[in-house]
Amino acid sequence: MAILRPKEIRDQKIKARLTSLQDLRRELTKLNSQKGSGRMPENPGKIKALRRTIARILTINQEEVSKK
Repeated sequence: MAILRPKEIRDQKIKARLTSLQDLRRELTKLNSQKGSGRMPENPGKIKALRRTIARILTINQEEVSKK
């Protein structure tokens, strides 16, 4: 899954955001298990980018909840 920018995340509906969040977490788990088993992932920088994108989605969701 591609790395999402804050504007792209805000443009999504909540259901689409939750689906993206699930996909990103699944991909992060896969990369972390590769790293844990001693295999080097193809793109080690992707782990950091995925973690940041997950944090962005959670932050934007929390912002919208607190606005209501």
